[in-house]
Amino acid sequence: MTTGISITRRGALLTAAAASTAFAANDKINIAPIGVGIRGTQLLENFKKVAGAEIVAACDIYDGHLTAVREATRADLPVTRDYQEILARKDVDAVVIAVPDHWHLKMALDALAAGKHVYLEKPMTWSIEQGVELRRVVEKSGKVLQVGSSAGSSAAAVKAREIIKSGVLGQVNMIRMSNNRNSAEGAWVYPVPPDASPTTIDWARFIGPAPKRAFDPKVFFRWRCWWEYSGGVATDLFVHLLTLTHGVMPVKAPKSVVSLGGLYRWKDGRTVPDVMNSIFEYEPGFVVDMYVNLNNGRPGQPVTIMGTEGSLVFESSRGGGSKLVFYPENEPSPVQRYGSLGWPAEMREQYLKKAGDWRPSPKKPVEYSTDPAMNHQEKFIEAVRTGKPLAETAAEGLAACGAAHLANMAYRKGRRMSWDYETGKVTEG
Repeated sequence: MTTGISITRRGALLTAAAASTAFAANDKINIAPIGVGIRGTQLLENFKKVAGAEIVAACDIYDGHLTAVREATRADLPVTRDYQEILARKDVDAVVIAVPDHWHLKMALDALAAGKHVYLEKPMTWSIEQGVELRRVVEKSGKVLQVGSSAGSSAAAVKAREIIKSGVLGQVNMIRMSNNRNSAEGAWVYPVPPDASPTTIDWARFIGPAPKRAFDPKVFFRWRCWWEYSGGVATDLFVHLLTLTHGVMPVKAPKSVVSLGGLYRWKDGRTVPDVMNSIFEYEPGFVVDMYVNLNNGRPGQPVTIMGTEGSLVFESSRGGGSKLVFYPENEPSPVQRYGSLGWPAEMREQYLKKAGDWRPSPKKPVEYSTDPAMNHQEKFIEAVRTGKPLAETAAEGLAACGAAHLANMAYRKGRRMSWDYETGKVTEG
């Protein structure tokens, strides 16, 4: 059982090193995506740009996605609806899994058992229990599994971690972050292709381990709206911010969370909330206030890390990334004008004289630059080939997705929920 970040990192290094022994420095890594819908297509395009990565086959259960993946690669790319056919191919070194959450564990376990390396889109698993199981299997597999949430390994996160470690913020006590959207697309009400039917979609494969239900193309293309297949806003959007928190702070996972929210607008049959606010408590002594609003488009609050000596803010840059700005706390007055109200006049006058000619001296913000960093997909290929550290291990993926699932439990039960990250045991209160 891992007992700390250093052991987790060491395990990741050993796993990656063992996995890379079959590859020479210039060997190509053959990749097959499993799931080439919206996110799968984005990942496909990203991997196509990585030197040394080659797409050799693809899998999806909607025929239109298979047509599109051939258009994006080559007309004779081998494609299939059955992911087991991908795992059976000797020319596939790694798979990229970007399917509904309820399939993540089964596909990842099958891929590892077949000797494949795995890039697994976030959230790592559909539940905390599944995450604990997958972490255990990965640590024994000798294969690389990287979770696809890049916030914690971004250039801004690396720099923020360095700044926080320097102590310039003082004692960090709160982190605030949010994500706002106000559109059908932002609320996962994606368009249904006109050819969607039981003929073009393998509905039985989509349902898989979930409860049976009649064919519904809206459910197939908007699966994030139902608990049976996803964790809603928490596992889709909180996960990024949780990964960032764990990437910049010297912590593994929160110890407890409370949540409020509801389904206020998008009453289209979905079961997940469209507004949710969760507060996560961490040791040693800080909280993370996080919310998602699918009913308002005002730009979300920048990630703000607040300490006793100042605040570090992730501000958007024109290049689409983030720049870091440190806002130091100003020096407080040596006397209290408000606090001394009600004193006898002479006594208060003598007290205030202690301030003399003191005037506040505002401290100027400090802007930090960040060094370029590899993207998430490049780091995965490098880890497979050379054994270098992973961008997000299964242990780190569990910390992020587990915290998101804990937030959902708190929301659905209306109770504060706590957990033990190492064992995955969840308790109320």
